[in-house]
Amino acid sequence: MKSLKLHNRSISTESPAFVMGIVNATPDSFWEKSRGDQESSLKLALKLIEEGADILDIGGESTRPGSDYVDAEEEIKRVVPLVEEIRKVSDIPLSIDTRKYKVMKAAFEAGADILNDVSALEDDEKLAPFVSSVKIPVILMHKRGIPSIMQNRTDYKDVFTEVEDYLYKRITFAKQAGIEDEKIILDPGIGFGKNLEANLCLIKNCGKLCGGTFPVLMALSRKSCIGQITGKPVEDRLSGTITADVLSVLAGAFMIRVHDVKEAVDSMKVLKALV
Repeated sequence: MKSLKLHNRSISTESPAFVMGIVNATPDSFWEKSRGDQESSLKLALKLIEEGADILDIGGESTRPGSDYVDAEEEIKRVVPLVEEIRKVSDIPLSIDTRKYKVMKAAFEAGADILNDVSALEDDEKLAPFVSSVKIPVILMHKRGIPSIMQNRTDYKDVFTEVEDYLYKRITFAKQAGIEDEKIILDPGIGFGKNLEANLCLIKNCGKLCGGTFPVLMALSRKSCIGQITGKPVEDRLSGTITADVLSVLAGAFMIRVHDVKEAVDSMKVLKALV
């Protein structure tokens, strides 16, 4: 059984991995079915809950390659009303994909449970103390630079070691801020400043990151590396995504972040039965 402690409760699953469903409250997500206005985002959230998601990850700022950041006020307008509407009908754990203290604080007060920070607590000095004070889990992700230029630097001498060294530093930072070990989750940042070779190395070895001491989130859903392997456009990458997710779980992933919850849940059921 896998478990995770939130602010004032714990969640668990008998599945080989937690399934995190993606809800992008943005107009510019790379996958059109995961983006939209408040009404469509709420419909998507409710659909993913019905399909069996363990957690929903809500983002109000796109971090796809080439995207631009938005200010905190705009992000709050996109995220907080959605959290409030979901909380009227469900207590599903909600993760907030943000780099900003103001956004996370507002979302937490509306009912959110987890911080998913692509900057690994680097971009806002107030975030780490806040996470520590309210005792929520934080996902620390590796990337290079900002999304608009991150794919300009994809060269590594040893990608696993370099990503691991960075994550060790961010773990140390988080712990010094008072964040407990059991509240730290790692994300190697597939597609964030990495070429295909680097992505494949990290997928195959994800469970070994930082000595396998901390749980690992793998976010592979419909990404460009799946397209590079299969030669398929984003709308035809479901089969490739399922395969990559299953193999990442076999390699040690604790959680998979997906657009297609129903299919991911089914794949985890089959994996549990067979392994």
